[in-house]
Amino acid sequence: MQKQTGYNVTYLWTTCLVAAMGGLLFGYDWVVIGGAKPFFIQFFHLEADPVMVGWAMSSALVGCLIGSVISGMLSDRFGRKRLLLAAGLMFVVSAIGTGIADRFTIFVWYRLLGGIGIGLASNLSPMYIAEVAPAEMRGKLVSINQLAIVIGVVSAQVVNWAIARTMPENLSQQQILDSWYGQTGWRWMFAAETMPAALFFFMMFLVPESPRWLVKNGKDDRARSIFSRIGGPEYAMAQVADIKETLVNEIQQVNFRDLLQPKLLKIITIGVVLAALQQWCGINVIFYYAQDVFAAAGYSVNAIMINIVYTGLIMFVFTFVAIFTVERLGRRFLMLIGSAGLVVMYALIGASFYLGVKGLFVMILVLAAIACYSFSLAPIVWVLLAELFPNRIRGAAMSISVFTLWTTCWALAQLFPLMNDQLGAAGSFWLFALICLLGFIYVWRVLPETKGKTLEAIERELVD
Repeated sequence: MQKQTGYNVTYLWTTCLVAAMGGLLFGYDWVVIGGAKPFFIQFFHLEADPVMVGWAMSSALVGCLIGSVISGMLSDRFGRKRLLLAAGLMFVVSAIGTGIADRFTIFVWYRLLGGIGIGLASNLSPMYIAEVAPAEMRGKLVSINQLAIVIGVVSAQVVNWAIARTMPENLSQQQILDSWYGQTGWRWMFAAETMPAALFFFMMFLVPESPRWLVKNGKDDRARSIFSRIGGPEYAMAQVADIKETLVNEIQQVNFRDLLQPKLLKIITIGVVLAALQQWCGINVIFYYAQDVFAAAGYSVNAIMINIVYTGLIMFVFTFVAIFTVERLGRRFLMLIGSAGLVVMYALIGASFYLGVKGLFVMILVLAAIACYSFSLAPIVWVLLAELFPNRIRGAAMSISVFTLWTTCWALAQLFPLMNDQLGAAGSFWLFALICLLGFIYVWRVLPETKGKTLEAIERELVD
């Protein structure tokens, strides 16, 4: 299809920014618990029960798995917008509920609910943006979702730091429990999410349903109206005709067994591998266990808190590199450069731990690794997952990839302490370097370039 200019950029950006707020809430809800951990553990008297501590920290991840499955089951049937509205409501209820919970069981239930919201938003926000965006702007607009995730992460880090920074040091556990921080302060870390969650929920009423979902469900007139507002009547007619052509052999009710067709299975395998690579490339270890990584590098507690904020700021800055280059350099190129950079950085970090090098040098290497991740695997994997799958099975296929992403995320969080104990810090980072090297080879050999192509053109290349 011939490219055009003259899109209604204001309408496009407004619509995509509202959808990307799901990513912001995903990032905030995902990270906020780390700062609240020292306080709610004391409040709920979990300090002697590591199993319950682990359940408190991982319950949202279980919710993510549930949310990703629900998304796959329902998004192709009920649409993207309704489920994003449901996710927004879940974020609101979860933020309030965790903030007022007076029993551990209730706290976990609300964390599970928030996790379901994350599972829905992480699946549907990038998918919705990809289905609305014109081909030549799609990579940039879907990358905005990753920027929103990073803003959510940094916001949670800053809120946690702002609430905890005035707490006197060297307090006993009982003093922490009896203080404002132990009784009330940690609750505000969760409750602070209420306002952006409510804003997302209400603003989702103002944006349209995905036009590609509307065509798939026989609502061509509504889809043309949306496409016309984006690019004019001729653009709308061409888009709807192109979409309908790919739906000739449409699967009306997607059965997950339908996804085992050889051509579809090949594409889904690419999505699954990319999702697993994004999690097992090792960056999440730095975020989940930043305190351990920086402590091993010789930093004090106060310095560790500041360093954690630095990691979020680096992610924020380098996400813009992806936004401004994804349409010019392409998805494949950024994935290759990022993977190669991570191989080098991890090899050097492992060598630093092995040789006993500490301090600023290790900090620079860690920040360089985060920079590599932030312009490549972090945003580009979401872009690819949102655009690789055919129209008729996109919701179900993407849910499989997102389910894989959260499963591998949970597995890494559970296995890293054992891995670190058996391999040491040096061996762990060398293992991640090997994983990134294998990822580089896979991307080089298998991943197609998708920049500048309509979703329908990508589908014809990969499926027909």
